[in-house]
Amino acid sequence: MTFNATTTVREIAATMPQATRVFEKLKIDYCCGGSTPLLEACTNAGVDFQELQNLLAQATAATGNSIDAQHATLPELIDHIVETHHVFTREEMARLEPLFAKVVSVHSENHPELRQAYALFGSLCADLTPHMFKEERILFPYIVSLTKAVRHKMAAPPAAFGTVNNPVRMMMMEHDAAGEILRELRATTNDYKVPPDVCISYKTLYEALAAFELDLHLHIHLENNILFPRAVETEDLACQF
Repeated sequence: MTFNATTTVREIAATMPQATRVFEKLKIDYCCGGSTPLLEACTNAGVDFQELQNLLAQATAATGNSIDAQHATLPELIDHIVETHHVFTREEMARLEPLFAKVVSVHSENHPELRQAYALFGSLCADLTPHMFKEERILFPYIVSLTKAVRHKMAAPPAAFGTVNNPVRMMMMEHDAAGEILRELRATTNDYKVPPDVCISYKTLYEALAAFELDLHLHIHLENNILFPRAVETEDLACQF
């Protein structure tokens, strides 16, 4: 892909899945902040634009995404999001909550920031659980039905929420809220830096939280920057029949 200072972060992440690891390393927001022009994103993150160009040029293999999201059908993309990211998110929330509680009980006296981090993680889980439920039970099935309608040159199916733009807008707002909690969680944990006086559970927790953040960033990117815009386009097509 050819890009310049005005190319958005979203455009690069959507066409170069391998770029997401570069963005993670440089702390450039490519999911909720995907509409930001590249030069502006570099300025916001305190990154040299030439350095970013060099790193993107060196990124030759996609990692973290096991699907060609740009060319997958919407049902295929939805299956990937649910089976890969939703499953991972649910499993990790269930695994990390008791681990977090254990680490807090043992280490919060010497590291009081753990209590705030634990509360933030609890808020994130409380938001993500109904969010994924609404996607799987309401939004995603409707997007699949839109795809079928276009394939058969039929009108868009009726929906209680009117247009797909309405739940998409709501999901993106909830993504923004999750992104803000992730930023607070990272700041509270000093970028998941493990103190020298702690046990292996503490280290395991911080490594898992960093991996959880990475997967959620990829998850939100696939929805905000690829699935949702294509769903809106598909509905526009269906409305022509």
